[in-house]
Amino acid sequence: MKQDVIVELAGGKQIKFETGRIAKQASGAAYTTSGDNAVLATAVASADPKEGIDFFPLTVEYREFTYAGGRIPGGFIKREGRPSEKEILTSRQIDRPIRPLFPEAFRNETQVVAFVYSADKENDPDVLGINGASCALALSDIPFHGPVGAVRIGIVNDEFVVNPTYAERLVSALNIMVVGTKDGITMIESGAKEITEDRVVDAIEFAHGEIKKICAGIEDLVSRAGKAKRLVSPVEKDEIYASELRAKVGEKLADALNTKKYPKFDSYAKVKEIKDALKAELPADDKDAPKKLSKYFELLREDIFREQVLNDRIRPDHRAFDEIRPISIELGVLPRVHGSALFTRGETQALVSATLGTSDDSQRMESYEGEQKRSFMLHYNFPPFSVGEVGRMTGVGRREIGHGALAWRAIEAVLPAPSENPYTLRVVSDILESNGSSSMATVCGASLSLMQAGIALKGAVAGVAMGLVKEGDKYAILTDIAGAEDHYGDMDFKVAGTRKGITALQMDIKIMGITPQIMREALAQAKEGRLFLLDKMDAEISGAATETSKYAPRIHSMQIPTDKIRDLIGPGGKVIRGIVEATGAKIDVEDSGRVSIASSDPDNMAKAIQMVSDITAVPEVGKTYLGKVVRLAEFGAFVEIFPGTDGLLHVSEIAEHRVKDVKDELREGDQVLVKVLAIEGNRIKLSRKAVLREQRAKLGLPEVPEQAGNGGGGRERGERSERAPRPERPKTDETITIEGGDDFDDDEDDDDFEGEEGETEGDEPAASDAKPAEGGSAAGGDAQRRRRRRGRRSGPGGGRGPAPQGGSR
Repeated sequence: MKQDVIVELAGGKQIKFETGRIAKQASGAAYTTSGDNAVLATAVASADPKEGIDFFPLTVEYREFTYAGGRIPGGFIKREGRPSEKEILTSRQIDRPIRPLFPEAFRNETQVVAFVYSADKENDPDVLGINGASCALALSDIPFHGPVGAVRIGIVNDEFVVNPTYAERLVSALNIMVVGTKDGITMIESGAKEITEDRVVDAIEFAHGEIKKICAGIEDLVSRAGKAKRLVSPVEKDEIYASELRAKVGEKLADALNTKKYPKFDSYAKVKEIKDALKAELPADDKDAPKKLSKYFELLREDIFREQVLNDRIRPDHRAFDEIRPISIELGVLPRVHGSALFTRGETQALVSATLGTSDDSQRMESYEGEQKRSFMLHYNFPPFSVGEVGRMTGVGRREIGHGALAWRAIEAVLPAPSENPYTLRVVSDILESNGSSSMATVCGASLSLMQAGIALKGAVAGVAMGLVKEGDKYAILTDIAGAEDHYGDMDFKVAGTRKGITALQMDIKIMGITPQIMREALAQAKEGRLFLLDKMDAEISGAATETSKYAPRIHSMQIPTDKIRDLIGPGGKVIRGIVEATGAKIDVEDSGRVSIASSDPDNMAKAIQMVSDITAVPEVGKTYLGKVVRLAEFGAFVEIFPGTDGLLHVSEIAEHRVKDVKDELREGDQVLVKVLAIEGNRIKLSRKAVLREQRAKLGLPEVPEQAGNGGGGRERGERSERAPRPERPKTDETITIEGGDDFDDDEDDDDFEGEEGETEGDEPAASDAKPAEGGSAAGGDAQRRRRRRGRRSGPGGGRGPAPQGGSR
């Protein structure tokens, strides 16, 4: 029978839990919705305990189907494949808060599954996955000391927001997922932008108020539709056996566990020696005796640890509660990588490398929001040799993805803005030794390696793992916990941040009763440890290196007009491919006109920049360019100042003196410095004379006096100069003799006559400049030549069309 309940949260948000309509054969099922998001969560446990195990076999699977967001998977295979990083991280966020809430003696194989069936593009469905899983377990017959509730808290306009949208998360200073029961918090996962410790605790307290509402709603639904829980026999403890074991080896074991006196593996060897001696005394006919010994020996180790911490105020390695193990830092340990750091804290060691790439190297991800790109990646590797063990080297495990994601959040908050950092960044942390908090060693090493690679972080980031041991009202907060303190303690609390504040936080709590006061004390103690680590790191490198590795690509960014993008790319990408082939550089062009050019070779970089600049350049009035003469005309020359961009260098602007013939000064292919005088539409007016005058002025030379009648364009009145006689040419059929004038070549003069786009600009010399020919006046001869030229162009015999417009005839 269908039953449902609606939970009202702050800010008008709602969560609806429904059961009895879908997946009725599961031990428990909850169809959880909020807005257009819908998640089905189920819980199933086997009927009988799994034999021969001493742990709780729980698996959690969270899946986001692409059809839920109205999308089809990309690539060749059009169905969902292996879980994405987001799905794995959400599975961990479901697993971690519920695992401590099962009875200690429960050994039945249990599986929790959450499927996202509908997803909008505004809200993250992962919160519904956690709440739905909690509701399914509470409704089932599986023994579970829940329910738990989950909320994500953001800070927008300095106000707490419950379950912020994707857009709100982009501007939020805090992104914290809080999970807990009505009595206390069980898990925290957070990223932040250098937020203070007090503000974090305030957010947790606010979240707990909303969690209580969710737990109350689930309990209401359970009261109407829940199943009776299975009975689980409590764990029996043989007090007499435990007492005898303590009396026999308690002192020896306490001495062997002293890691100040004995290094880690020496301590392990002594503990094994004590256990082996006990095994040798066991009766051979009692098959259960070895298992019983192992159980109570482990319980004795835990009891010794907790008693020493709470009663004797002694840690296994005899450090003070707020003391951090010795720190060692080496930079640049890998010669060919772009940045590297070897960070060692006690018996935990991380080799962290930073690689700088281009935008082509960014990670592409599919989500309900659409395809996204990630320009910063952090990967964490934990090989078995790091703890002195033999293990299978298979794919990346969930623990490695989770630790890498925590370190990613810690560093991502301090990366420079994309406008300040054109690189795609990849950080890889290889754990070489581990005895406590390798994820926080990764944070420290990542910060160091990025700065050594030349990345200007907003601030160095350090991380420290905190622990808690609590019995009743007694408790001890431990800084920089090692393996045993993590294993036997009640809380694992990892805090990373800068001197200004927290950038990442992760907390797993195994017990209830963690008060806000304890959290404040733990965060304050973590801050002291973080500042200590930052002092050590600053002593090695306090900011970004001034020079990047010679093996790293250099990236030059430039802005081009958007209408020049097509010119740079060319038909079918021909132009940009040609630049890449010629220089070996990587070129990325954005729709905004931003061009990024990357190369590790400075010469090739400069060559690529010049080629892109030449193709996309826009002429500027008053600027000087080195151009190439591409065509001569009687009235001047056309000079290419960029590939495909020509300007007119009029005869009057070629030189400081009067130019009688353009060919006397210029030849096709000549390179000349020219200055842009004006831009009129698509026409560019150039001057070489202006450049010569500027050079003369710089050298302190006297100016050349203006000469009259320079070349036939822009005529200046003044004293007429003698015109040099032209050399006589042999007469042919193509040679025409004009009475009172010089001979000239028909085709040559016709070609030179035409200006740009068929127009003529001052292409004839002034009448006063012509030298009188024998038998006629100069004026008469010039007039005859003009008439004959006009006749040739427009006459019926040799016509080339109408006379050009704009010229004085």
